[in-house]
Amino acid sequence: MKKTVLVALAVVSLAAAGCKEKPKAPETPAAPQSGMPAQGQMPQDAAHGGGDPHAGLKPQEIPAGAGHKGKVLSTMDAAGYTYLEVEENGQKLWVAVMQTKVKVGDQVEFPDSPPMVNFHSKTLNRTFEKIIFAPGLRTAGK
Repeated sequence: MKKTVLVALAVVSLAAAGCKEKPKAPETPAAPQSGMPAQGQMPQDAAHGGGDPHAGLKPQEIPAGAGHKGKVLSTMDAAGYTYLEVEENGQKLWVAVMQTKVKVGDQVEFPDSPPMVNFHSKTLNRTFEKIIFAPGLRTAGK
């Protein structure tokens, strides 16, 4: 009988010890501080909700010879982004950066990044077949 009581007490005390709340791991920030969306995250424009994903961030300064270089064919601003159609070596490509002053005819440089495929901007009501979200833009001569 004593053995049964001891076993029962041991089971109860182990069960009680296992029910205690365990410490939680520290939370990591949801958005990177580099100005670029985290890998696997799609940038949000205001129509997607969540506010401005770049609130308080500034575009990164891009050194000369950073990657892509081309002439701005068209530009539009929406939801905190500047969308640029750029011609590089006879090919047209779309680039999005945090809102930046740039005009048609400017020569620009921006780092290479993997393009997003079939990105839909609700604000512009437009789907871009391929678009590069760059951390910044360098305008030639500036």
